[in-house]
Amino acid sequence: MNKSIQIIVAFVSFFVLNSCGISKSIQHKPILTGYNNQIPEVIKHNDSLFSSGKNYLIKNKQQLWELHVSGDALERGLTIGSLTQPLIHKQEKVFFSKIESIVPSKFKLSLLRQFLKWYNRKLYLHVPEEFKTEIYGVSQYASDDYEKIAPKYLRSLYLHGAHDIGHALQDLALVGCSSLAVWGDKSEDGSLVVGRNFDFYAGDEFAEDKIIAFITPKKGHPFMMVTWGGMIGVVSGMNKEGLSITINAGKSEIPLVAKTPISILAREILQYASTIEEAIAIAKSREVFVAESIMVSSAKDKKAILIEVSPDNFGVFEVENNNQLVCSNHFQSASYKDDKRNSNHIVESHSKYRFDRMNELLSEEEKMNPLKVADILRNKEGLENIDLGYGNEKALNQLLAHHGIIFKPEQRMVWVSSNPYQLGEFVAYDLNKIFDTKEVKFETVGTQEFNIPEDNFINSKAFKSYEKYRVLDREIDISLENNQEISPEKVKIYQNANPNLWIVYYKIGNYYYDKGWLKAAEIQFEKALTKEVTTLPSKVVIEKKLKSIKRKLN
Repeated sequence: MNKSIQIIVAFVSFFVLNSCGISKSIQHKPILTGYNNQIPEVIKHNDSLFSSGKNYLIKNKQQLWELHVSGDALERGLTIGSLTQPLIHKQEKVFFSKIESIVPSKFKLSLLRQFLKWYNRKLYLHVPEEFKTEIYGVSQYASDDYEKIAPKYLRSLYLHGAHDIGHALQDLALVGCSSLAVWGDKSEDGSLVVGRNFDFYAGDEFAEDKIIAFITPKKGHPFMMVTWGGMIGVVSGMNKEGLSITINAGKSEIPLVAKTPISILAREILQYASTIEEAIAIAKSREVFVAESIMVSSAKDKKAILIEVSPDNFGVFEVENNNQLVCSNHFQSASYKDDKRNSNHIVESHSKYRFDRMNELLSEEEKMNPLKVADILRNKEGLENIDLGYGNEKALNQLLAHHGIIFKPEQRMVWVSSNPYQLGEFVAYDLNKIFDTKEVKFETVGTQEFNIPEDNFINSKAFKSYEKYRVLDREIDISLENNQEISPEKVKIYQNANPNLWIVYYKIGNYYYDKGWLKAAEIQFEKALTKEVTTLPSKVVIEKKLKSIKRKLN
C-alpha cells in the first residue's frame, strides 16, 4: 500500500476514532419512532443467495452481488444490514486492520482523537434524518470487533465521509474519476448515453465484493446504485425516472468541520429528483465540506449537466451548442472562473490531461453507443495514443477502478463492470423490467443479451505483466520504507514489467540517491523524464533532484 493510501486510510480511521471521546449518552442517534422496527429473519439458500421476506441478495455469474430491498428508512437499513452482514464485516476488517501498521504511536492516536472529536461535532446535523435512520439500521449488523474504535452507529455514520476526507487530504491521489455524456447528434440513436469510471482505490480487497443495489423506498423514486458493504450513500446510480448521478472529486482544502458527505447528497438527489432542476434545488439546500463535480443526466430533460459544489461556492455548468459533456476533476462553470485553487489544479494535476483525452476520443467517433463508451472507459493510452505505461493516472483507465458504469437514461438501461477493474464483462440491467416486476423469484436480474463483453486485454501478456508489476511495486515500496536492499536483478524485473511507466525509474532513482549512488540515480531520473510524468509537481521534484545531483557531482 503506497504512502498516499496509508495517509487516507489512517485519517479516515481517525475520522472514526473521535467517537471514543464522546459520552455514550450523547451519540446523536436518529429518531426511530414511526418506523417498522421488526428484526428481519434471513434465510440462507446457499452461499450465493440470501433472502428476507421479499428482499434478497444474490451473486451473479460475473461475481457481482445484486441486492433487492424495499421499505421505510429503518426497515431498509435493518434489511440491508441483515442480508449483507458478512460483506459489512469484511469491509470493516479490510479497513480497520490497517490502522495498527499505519499508526503505531498511541500518543499520536490520542492527539488525533481529541482533534477529531472536535472536528466531527456537527456532522450529525448535516445528514437528513431519513438517511441517519437507514445508517442506524445497517449499523446494527456491523462487527462487534471494533467497539473499542467507535460505537457501531457513529462508526457507520462517519465512514460515509471517507470519499470526502480522502480527496480533501490527498488532492485526488486516489480519486481521479472520469465521466462523459452524449446526446442528440452525438448519439447513435439520439438519446442520452452516460459513462464513468469510479477510480476510488482503497486496496484490492475493497473492490472484490461490489453490490448492485436495487432500492424501492417508501418515499421517493426507486433507484439502483453501485455500492459496498455498509454504504448507503451514492457514488454512481440511476433512478426509475431516468435520472442518473455520478460524482467526481474537485480540488479541496482540508475542511475545518464536517458537513454533508457528498455521497449522502448524491443519495438524496437520486431518491427524490426526477429532473435537473429538482437536482439543483436539492444540491443548493445542503452544505458540503469538500469540492465536487456532480454529473446529473435526465431522461426528462434529455441532456446532462454538472453541479459544482464546494464549501464556499456553487455553480452549474451546461454545454452550449454542443451535445457532449466531459468531466474529470476540475470545475468548468463561470462560478469558479477566478478560483485560484481550481486554476492551479488544472495546470498541476492530471485532470486536464484526461479531460482532453476524452474529448479527443469522442472526436474520433461520429456517433456514440454503450459499447463505444465502454471502449473509452477502458482506454489506457494517452493523447495521440502515446504509451503512458500501465497504471498511469493520466490514463482514463488507470487499472485501479472500483467500477465503470454506463447509463442510457431514456431507456432506463444500466451497464456495470465486473472485475478486474472496468475490464470485466459489463452486466446490463433494465430498470423498467426490474422495478415493474411484482413477482419475486430470487434470481439474478441482468439482461444478458445486452451485456458488453470483457476487454480482450485481460487475456494478454501485457496484462499479466502489469499484474506482476503491481506485486513488485508493493515489494519495492516496502523495501524503500524499511531501507532494505534491492538487488540489481529485482530492479531489472521490476522495470521490465512496466517499462513505459515513469514511476518505476523515479522510485529506483530515489533508492540510488539515498544510497549515495548519484550517477546511477541521475540515469534513472533522466529516464523517468523521458516518460509521461503524471503531474507537474512530480516532474518538478525529479528536475530538482537532477539539479542537486549535478551540483554534487561537480
